[in-house]
Amino acid sequence: MKRSAYSTLIEWKNGKNRKPLLLQGARQVGKTYLVDTFAKNEYSEYADFNFEKSPDLSIIFDGDLDPRTIISKLSLFIGRKISPDNPLVFFDEIQICPRAITSLKYFAEEAPEYHIIAAGSLLGVSVGKKSSFPVGKVNFMTLYPLSFSEFLDASGDGLLAEMISAGRLDELGDVFHNKLAEKLKLYLYLGGMPEVLHSYFENTDIAEARKIQNEILISYKNDFSKYTATDQAVKTAEVWDSIPYQLSRENKKFTYTGVTKKARGSTHSLTITWLKNAGLVYPSYHVPVPKIPLTGYSDKTKFKLYLCDTGLLGAMLGLTSDIILKPDAIFADYNGAFIENFVASELVNTFGYELYYWSSEGKAEVDFLIQRGSQIYPAEVKSGSSRNLKSLRVYEGKYEPERVIRISPRIFSREKEFYNIPLYGVAGLENLIGNR
Repeated sequence: MKRSAYSTLIEWKNGKNRKPLLLQGARQVGKTYLVDTFAKNEYSEYADFNFEKSPDLSIIFDGDLDPRTIISKLSLFIGRKISPDNPLVFFDEIQICPRAITSLKYFAEEAPEYHIIAAGSLLGVSVGKKSSFPVGKVNFMTLYPLSFSEFLDASGDGLLAEMISAGRLDELGDVFHNKLAEKLKLYLYLGGMPEVLHSYFENTDIAEARKIQNEILISYKNDFSKYTATDQAVKTAEVWDSIPYQLSRENKKFTYTGVTKKARGSTHSLTITWLKNAGLVYPSYHVPVPKIPLTGYSDKTKFKLYLCDTGLLGAMLGLTSDIILKPDAIFADYNGAFIENFVASELVNTFGYELYYWSSEGKAEVDFLIQRGSQIYPAEVKSGSSRNLKSLRVYEGKYEPERVIRISPRIFSREKEFYNIPLYGVAGLENLIGNR
């Protein structure tokens, strides 16, 4: 399946100031497949090393971290010379060997002719813990589950995906709007995990797709135990299990008492950091006064937690596949949890930064704040066809933004500063608000 991140890898390869690349992302989002495809298409030589499959690899990094010494030992390991002429060296699951992470500094400084990509399912959790991190000596890239646009492309609707990403939502009439709405319902159920989508596109077996989703959830819980102490693993699992039900409430703000009655920030906050760094959750922080930069004015003690994938959210809630056939059930069930979670993941995938929301003394709440340059745009998510704009209007009256955005199942429309963005069009926001 084609990934939009492929073009980012091309830019990295051709960059004048290229450094070793650290590819981050949750387990099962397709990091290894992406790098493997990129390497075979763009390089004449490719040497890949997986620290999980080959634990003995770590021995190579126990001694001298001189890049040429390491390359020589790696060549011995695979039985062929790794040449600096047109190479790509791929370190997979590198978090298992912290000194391999440290070695990237020396590749950047002393052997920039080698193209190095390092990836790991828990890089965000592991880097810098047991050895020095190569600050300033690596490029970063994060891979997410497939976005809705990538899903469309994989299912044969690449032209529609291009139109959405380009922000050309006004060119989509009722026929395409209805088609995209149906596609979106399927995507909300399947989510964006590559293995799930590959299986479904190959076999059209919705039960098999759910089986794979449940297997992915099991692998995540195994990681809780594998990479954290026993008591911390229990707390992490408690927080993780509580998220779908916290999102299902009318007030989706995360509460520690929603985990267990005895849970407190002092005992469970580290688990949220772990889940965030592992790429499994996307926090959205409260901003009482929306000013630039949002991160500087946010209250990190008040937040919502979204899962990285709506398909996994549905699996955790036990959502049955017949909901896809019901007119608007998936949009409304669980207080619109799927829709808000979908928008959160699309915004992260599109803009690549932290999420924020605004509320005012319990009188109004805007689901997301979108920062572009010096502007902040309020965006409210509607899972149904309601035209209620109370919260947006309260925000507008207070802060007079250039544009206000409603994201809903309705077709695209625009009236002065007000934009109605169809749910499937979130990926087009970057171009849309920049071009109008």
